[in-house]
Amino acid sequence: MPAISTAATSAIPSPTARPRRHRPAAGPVPDFDVVIIGAGSAGLSAALVLGRCLRRVLVCDGGAPRNAPSPAVQGFLTRDGTKPAQLLELGLRELERYTSVEVRTERVTAITRQGRHFELTAEGETGRSRTFTARKILLATGVEDELPPLDGMRELWGTGVLHCPYCHGWEVRDQPLAVHGQGKVVTGLALLVSRWSRDVIVCTDGPGNLTANARRRLRLQGIQVREEPIMRLEAGPKDSVQVVFEGGEVLARRALFLHAHQHQRTALAEQTGCRLTSKGAVWVDKNNQTSQPGIYGAGDTTPGTQQAILAAAQGAQAAICLNEQLTREECPK
Repeated sequence: MPAISTAATSAIPSPTARPRRHRPAAGPVPDFDVVIIGAGSAGLSAALVLGRCLRRVLVCDGGAPRNAPSPAVQGFLTRDGTKPAQLLELGLRELERYTSVEVRTERVTAITRQGRHFELTAEGETGRSRTFTARKILLATGVEDELPPLDGMRELWGTGVLHCPYCHGWEVRDQPLAVHGQGKVVTGLALLVSRWSRDVIVCTDGPGNLTANARRRLRLQGIQVREEPIMRLEAGPKDSVQVVFEGGEVLARRALFLHAHQHQRTALAEQTGCRLTSKGAVWVDKNNQTSQPGIYGAGDTTPGTQQAILAAAQGAQAAICLNEQLTREECPK
């Protein structure tokens, strides 16, 4: 790996620049106690807690979060209705008072274990790479949605096409809604969406692969099933959506919900040997540690319900677990 450049080295906090509360283990002192990969709700929340613990932290901001197309973050106490970019801006501003926390716009491209520590390689906005070391790593890189290859789906994502009724159901309540998908997934989602509207139509874009029991449950809730192939989605008035079937019929809906498939936003977990669940999430234990000692996970990267406020909570929890593990290592029995 390339050596640390002079410019990069000068930006790394000196191990003696701040008072130490505990004596570290013998050997070279890594550049950081924790490197957090990902600057969304989970990553910034973890950085805040670790900063308050006087930990030397680097946050690597690899780009816009998954909810960037969304008009607002909903259900986040004290921040309900805040735009995603504004929420992150507020989080970054809060970190400024914690001088042991550094945030950089760069993408981590490689992680290697060096004994009890890690060496990371990151690429900055200019394309220049640098390396640095850390005692622990927190993966908070999130996931990316795999949208169906349907014309108009990507363009309407976050406006007329929505992913979560808990995040957006209240805004489209009591209005005509559609749910896209097939099988058990669309059945469960449609029944859930019917909490917010009595006018829900399932659009399966071809055979729906629905069992007789699934059709019965949908019928009892007054949910119609349309199995005609869909030609495209179009924008309607006021951020609504229009489902255009192959026969030319247009179904006007206020919004269309779907559960999109997802994949990890980076391959770092897989490259470092972290165990993944059957659904592709990074497995973590009760202390937010992955199957690889010293590497932790939080937020949408890990299994569970995906909401900004839950990601922030998981980031805080992971930070507490990280600090306590570091403290145990610094205070041997």
